[in-house]
Amino acid sequence: MKFTPLFAALAIATAASTPAFAAAPLAGTNAPGFYRVMLGDFEVTALSDGTVDLPFDKLLHEPADVTKKALARNYQSVPTEASVNAFLVNTGAKLILVDTGAGGLFGPTLGKVLANIKASGYQPEQIDEIYLTHLHPDHVGGLAANSQLVFPNAVVRADQRDTDFWLSQANLDKAPADSKGFFQGAMASLTPYAAAQHLKPFSGDTELAPGVRATSSYGHTPGHTIYTFESKAKKLVLVGDLIHVAAVQLAHPEVTIGFDSDPKAALASRTKVFQALSREGALVGAAHLSFPGLGHLRVDGKGYDWLPVSYSQLR
Repeated sequence: MKFTPLFAALAIATAASTPAFAAAPLAGTNAPGFYRVMLGDFEVTALSDGTVDLPFDKLLHEPADVTKKALARNYQSVPTEASVNAFLVNTGAKLILVDTGAGGLFGPTLGKVLANIKASGYQPEQIDEIYLTHLHPDHVGGLAANSQLVFPNAVVRADQRDTDFWLSQANLDKAPADSKGFFQGAMASLTPYAAAQHLKPFSGDTELAPGVRATSSYGHTPGHTIYTFESKAKKLVLVGDLIHVAAVQLAHPEVTIGFDSDPKAALASRTKVFQALSREGALVGAAHLSFPGLGHLRVDGKGYDWLPVSYSQLR
């Protein structure tokens, strides 16, 4: 076919009148925030509560310019978008949720755990037990809504040191004004479970269920706890808030954060746990590393490498 000037003009006119389907509005959302892996016979579902922008240059206990440079090397800036993760473990005998996200306590970008539990194929009524790494609002806020139990059949477990501290009216009364919200959030979230006799604290290292144990890792809060799940020689350790900022604290694990109740004890807990995890090669789940927050730790000089799980079809 020979192209003539008239044919070319007609082609241009036709193209100009054709709808531009690529000009559709931006979708603006990702897929539901859950990711599932198997751990022996246990099914583990990482749940995203969303992300929140945090000023880590002000929160970390190191010079702000050092934090900014470390973040920049990882193509991040301040404020930094940080993940908030929870984990749902089906042992076959029990359905166990570790942490619940922020609910309505931490702003509009969080509070997605409940929706993602449903998206993952479960319902809140099916959850048997809830284990809290600690009682900060971004870990307990998903427990209750309008003073009602979000998980009506669940028993809530947490270390007695944390419940004694954060649920104390005396501690709330003497807390600085900028810290009172931590106590108020814990009380609002846990009081409905206490009233229903569904709150059952434990003390220190405790076997909670077959293949499931709690281990004290005090420092970030008075009762901060990690949880280990084991099945068929496979191990998952959910470390809560032993780490917040991978870009900084992996290379420099000595850096603590303003959220720590006792920075010295928090550092000692991180050092002990991370050394063991890197030696054992256990799977790690972290509350604030980039979703799904699952991977392995490997020693690298005086710090660590984080090796995220590879994407896999569930099988």
